[in-house]
Amino acid sequence: MARKRERGWPPAPEALPLPVVDDHTHLESIAGVLPDVDEEGRPVPVPTVAQHIEDAAGVGVDRMVQVGCDLPSARLTDALVREHRALLGAIAIHPNEATLHAGVTEVGPDGLVPTPEARHAVGLDDAIAEIAAIARDNDRIRAIGETGMDLFRTGPQGAAVQRESFRAHVALAKELGLPLQIHDRDAHAEVIEVLLADGAPERTVFHCFSGDAEMARLCAAQGWYLSFAGPVTFGANDELRAALAAVPLGQVLVETDAPYLTPHPYRGRPNAPYLLPHTVRKVAEVTGTGLEQVCTRLSETAEQVYGPW
Repeated sequence: MARKRERGWPPAPEALPLPVVDDHTHLESIAGVLPDVDEEGRPVPVPTVAQHIEDAAGVGVDRMVQVGCDLPSARLTDALVREHRALLGAIAIHPNEATLHAGVTEVGPDGLVPTPEARHAVGLDDAIAEIAAIARDNDRIRAIGETGMDLFRTGPQGAAVQRESFRAHVALAKELGLPLQIHDRDAHAEVIEVLLADGAPERTVFHCFSGDAEMARLCAAQGWYLSFAGPVTFGANDELRAALAAVPLGQVLVETDAPYLTPHPYRGRPNAPYLLPHTVRKVAEVTGTGLEQVCTRLSETAEQVYGPW
């Protein structure tokens, strides 16, 4: 008889010896990642944002960068970082959102046609203007992101829109003196081209870095930061671990991208900030650095990028 696949929240890992920061998480998306009833229709408790923060603190993840990358989640991020001192915010119009705000619904390389929703009735320029207004009004919004390019889901029309949206976000980050968090999927050359042509913000972070060692060295030489998520723990990702090993530890950050990209051995189950220690321990292993030293350096780097919580 086939073993039933586990689908609920993974168990808490062993606590880290010193606190670290989750560089990128989507707490507004975690609430609905599991059904609120079990297979027999019985209610299942749904952890609140406050509970996720408490669970993370219990294993040494005491601060987080909460990311809102569409208009509703940017507005919610604005509210969450005012309410919870463990959170700072990053907001932007995600590249896949940008195409919809611009009215582009072409078939992408993934074979799917994106479906606009009510929020996409707002034009792209107006959507970015609202991001700018939120960031100016709340000093706990400490980054513009995630922005960049995603060529996995868009064709040539969408790519052109994403490039201009990315450039607008780069300019906004520089205007406000804020770090930039980059989304880069199947678009390494295109993203780097924009950053070099327009001039990257002083603090630029590649969220969920997915390049190889050569790209990692190029980014490090520019002074950019690379944030590693659950995929660095996956067995087949030797190339990604080689990229991590190629970067000075002082330019490394860690993240969950929760509720996505759950680290090994819980891939396929929902992710949350309390699972970040799995990735931190992998960073220590790959870099050959003591765990306490890794925790200290990761925490220091996060504050260099985002300031104090």
